[in-house]
Amino acid sequence: MPQTAPGSPPPPLIPRVRAETSRLLTLALPICGAQLAQAGMSAVDVLMTGRSSATDLAAVSVGSSLWVPLLLLMAGTLMGLTPVVAQLMGGNRSGEVRGNVHQSLWISLVLGSLSGLALWYLAAPIFTLMEVPEAVAEQATLYLMAIAWGMPGAAFYQVLRAYSDGMNHTRPALIISLIGLISNIPLNYVLIYGSAGVDDLLGITLPGLLGDIPAMGAAGCGIATGLAMWIMCLSMFAYTRYSSAYRAVALWCQPSAPHFKQMGELLKVGLPIGIAIFFEVTLFTVIALFVASFGEIKVAAHQVALNFTSLLFMLPLSMAMALTVRVGHTIGRGDMREARFVAWNGVAFSLVVALVNDIVIWVLAEPAVALYTSNLKVQALAMSLITLAMLYQVSDSLQVAMAGALRGFKDTRIIMLITMFAYWVVGLGGGHLLGVGSEAFPISPWSIEQMGVYGYWIGMVAGLTVAALLLGWRLWIIARRGVRDEALASQ
Repeated sequence: MPQTAPGSPPPPLIPRVRAETSRLLTLALPICGAQLAQAGMSAVDVLMTGRSSATDLAAVSVGSSLWVPLLLLMAGTLMGLTPVVAQLMGGNRSGEVRGNVHQSLWISLVLGSLSGLALWYLAAPIFTLMEVPEAVAEQATLYLMAIAWGMPGAAFYQVLRAYSDGMNHTRPALIISLIGLISNIPLNYVLIYGSAGVDDLLGITLPGLLGDIPAMGAAGCGIATGLAMWIMCLSMFAYTRYSSAYRAVALWCQPSAPHFKQMGELLKVGLPIGIAIFFEVTLFTVIALFVASFGEIKVAAHQVALNFTSLLFMLPLSMAMALTVRVGHTIGRGDMREARFVAWNGVAFSLVVALVNDIVIWVLAEPAVALYTSNLKVQALAMSLITLAMLYQVSDSLQVAMAGALRGFKDTRIIMLITMFAYWVVGLGGGHLLGVGSEAFPISPWSIEQMGVYGYWIGMVAGLTVAALLLGWRLWIIARRGVRDEALASQ
């Protein structure tokens, strides 16, 4: 369906909705596949270290609690390039894209290096402070020191992915994420179990093929993950360098020196995104730590319910990332009325996706939980928590879609403030109050019975609902303001 020129009457609503939703899904589905492939890499790490030893599995689990939030903070910050590129391409200003990407690469060099140094030098002191058992702490430190070398590669990759997404090319991220997943499996096997483990897998001895590689356990898993990061980085570099889809930008023909003012403008858009994502990730991390005090049954049920429902969140998250691109392109064309329609159409479709997710949860929850655990007590508690999860599917899908639309408008600072309040004050604070009861809060004016793990899940529902309401209010203001300013400019 052809695009309408700014100021011209819009086509009939139903064909318009169908066409825009098709464009959104065309962008979102490859992003969803890429997200699932990257989640698959984490799942492979857990499965393969679990077969090595309990200590290696614990080391990878504890280490991941440090490097994954740090990676997401870095990736979210660099994600600010996506709406910038989308608006430039929508406005036929492709000549300005190269400079912005180059400055983002300079930012990624700093962020990737700082992240690697933090993992290298701070892991051991943090594990000592957390009183992690010595054997686990030693392996987790080696695991993080290996991953530290991959963080600059992960940062470079994120910039090139944001650039590609902003140009409406989301399929390369899917292809390269699959390359990362496929490469991670054999690297893990060789480095975790050593050459002897490979011989056992094949059932034959292959002298000289792999040499005498020792079994390195968690440290080997870290090396494999770091290598996979660089493989993805170099693959994305090759794709953007040689594919004709990027020829209009000529990204690699001439390097740009650091330009601190331009880097500051990019960080103004991107840093609030990274901080907002960090708040969301740490919300779930801190709640998991609080729930740990309620015993192993409740901890296991919490993890099962959260893991199962998180898989279904991949599509709403991917749609939000695609919505950033669609809104940015439309704003770049100078059509604020169409941008408002694109934003709210994406939000409405996210509601449909949430309702479909609820149906999937209703149908598949019981057999899925049975696959996770055979413990009947864990199954029963997980099923009751999944019922609560059905409530927050709607608010979670809506809030992430609204945040994606607002990023398309490059309105990111308010998202950071809203998510800080909704996740940490309402979600975590309210959940903790309900979880442990008012007796733990002497200044509380209410008398609240301890609700345990249910209290934390009710807090998550409340926090996500407040985020959806406040982000919806902000999107309505920003979209209306854009239409008003466009009308004033045309007079």
